[in-house]
Amino acid sequence: MEIGTAILLIVVALAAGAAVSGFICFKQGIKYRQKTAEAAMGSAEKEAERIVDDAKKEAESLKKEALVEAKDEIHKSRQETERELKERRSEVSRQERRINQKEETIDKKLDNLEKKEEALQNKLKSANDKLAEADRIKNSQLEVLEKISEFTKEQAKEYLLNNLEGELVHEKAVKVANFETLVKEECESKARQYISLAISRCAADQVSETAVSVVALPNDEMKGRIIGREGRNIRTIETLTGVDLIIDDTPEAITISCFDQVRREVARIALEKLIQDGRIHPTRIEEMVDKARREVEYKIKQEGERAVLECNVHGINHELVKLLGRLRFRTSYRQNVLNHSIEVAHLAGMMASELGVDANLARRAGLLHDIGKALSYEIEGSHVQIGVDVCKKYKENAEVIHAIEAHHGDVETRTVVAALVQAADAISAARPGARSENYENYIKRLQKLEEICTSYEGVEKSFAIQAGREVRIMVQPEKINDEKMVLVAREIAKRIEDEMDYPGQIKVNLIRESRAVEYAK
Repeated sequence: MEIGTAILLIVVALAAGAAVSGFICFKQGIKYRQKTAEAAMGSAEKEAERIVDDAKKEAESLKKEALVEAKDEIHKSRQETERELKERRSEVSRQERRINQKEETIDKKLDNLEKKEEALQNKLKSANDKLAEADRIKNSQLEVLEKISEFTKEQAKEYLLNNLEGELVHEKAVKVANFETLVKEECESKARQYISLAISRCAADQVSETAVSVVALPNDEMKGRIIGREGRNIRTIETLTGVDLIIDDTPEAITISCFDQVRREVARIALEKLIQDGRIHPTRIEEMVDKARREVEYKIKQEGERAVLECNVHGINHELVKLLGRLRFRTSYRQNVLNHSIEVAHLAGMMASELGVDANLARRAGLLHDIGKALSYEIEGSHVQIGVDVCKKYKENAEVIHAIEAHHGDVETRTVVAALVQAADAISAARPGARSENYENYIKRLQKLEEICTSYEGVEKSFAIQAGREVRIMVQPEKINDEKMVLVAREIAKRIEDEMDYPGQIKVNLIRESRAVEYAK
C-alpha cells in the first residue's frame, strides 16, 4: 500500500514538474514571438510609409499629366466649336440671302399677278358687255324667227326633239336588226356545224318495225296440231297471250298479229318452243307461255342494261332500267323507241361535247326522254307527263326531268341540256328511213297543213316543206303588218296542234315582203 502511494506521489510530482517547465517554456516562446512581431510591425510601418510617399508622388505626377491633357482637349474643343460656329454663320448668311432673293421674286410675281388680274377684270367686263349684246341680238333674231315660222321657242324645241327622237329610233332599230341578223347567221352556222358533226358520227340503224310476226313451221301438218281439236289449242294460245293467230294458205308459216310487241314476242317464243317440243295441248301451252314470259322479262332487263352500257350512263334506278328494256318492244311511227332513245342519247352527248356542256348529263336525259312510252298503255296521260312522274318517283336529276318535260315543247326550255335533247329528238325522228308513214296519209297530212294556213285572211300562199316539218306562209303586206305576224303565227301553230296529229314538231314560218316597182320612161 505504501509502495503504491509512493509511486503515485512520484508520478504526480513528475507531472507537476513537467507542467511547470512547459509553462515556463510557453511563456518564453510568447515573449520571443512578441518581440519578433513588434520588429516585423516596425519594418511594415516603414515600408507602408514608403509606399504611401511613392503613391503620393505618383498621384501628383498623374494629376499634372491629366491637367495638361485636359487643357489640350479643352483647347481643341474650343477651336472646333469656333470653326463650326463660323460655318453655321456663313450658312445662315447664305440662307438669308436666298430668302431675300425669293422674297424679291415673290413680290415681283405678285405685282405681275395683280396687273394680270386687273387686265382680266377689264376683259371680263368687256366680255360681259359683248354677251349682253349677243343675247340682245339673239333675242331679237328669235323674235324675228318666231314671226316668220309662226312657232314659239318651246314649240320649235319640241318639234326638233320629236324629229330627232324619230331619227334615233329608226337608227337604233336598223342597228338592232343588223346585229340580230348577224347573230342569227353565226348561231345558225355553228348549229349546222354541230348538228352535222353529231349526225356524221352517229351511225344508226334504219329499221322499220311491224305489227305482225311470222313463225316458221316444219310442215303444214303442224298447223292442224296448233289449231287442235275443235280449235282448243289455238284458243288457249290466244287467251293466254292476248294475240291473234292468223292461219291461212301461206305454206309452212303462221302469222301472229298484235299491237303489243311484248305479247307478240311471248306468243312467238311459246309457239317456237311448242313446235320444237312437239307436245301441243292446253297444259303444255300454259307451261310454255309461262316460260316465254319469264324469258321475255329477262330479255327486257338485258335490253335495258345494254342500253345503259351502250350510252355509258351510270347510276340509273333498276326500275328505270327495266322500263328502258320495255321500250325495246315499243314503236313510234314504226321506229323502235329504245333504238331511238339510244340514238338521241348519242346525238345529245356529242353536241354537248362540242358546246362544252356536261355530256354525261345530256346522254342521260336523251336516254330517258321517252321513258313514259313504256307505260303509256297502262297509265292515262301523255308520255311526257308519265315520264316526268316516273323519273320524279325514282329521284332522277332535276335537269333530266326538265329535259323530258320540254322535249316536245310542252314547257319552255330553261337549260342547254333540254335544248340539246329537243334537237337530238327531232334529228333522230326526221332523218331518212327513221320513220315510215302511209303515202296517202302523208299526202293528206301535208294538204291539211296547207289548208289550215291558207284559211287565214291575209295569207297569199303556203308551202309545206321538209316532209311536213316546216310550213312557209307568204302573207299580204298591206293586210298583215309586222306586229300582227306574231299573232297570226301563234294562232296557226295553235290550230295545227289542236287539229292535226304529227311526229315531232312543225315550224310555222311567216314571210312578209313589200315591193315597190316603178318604170323609168
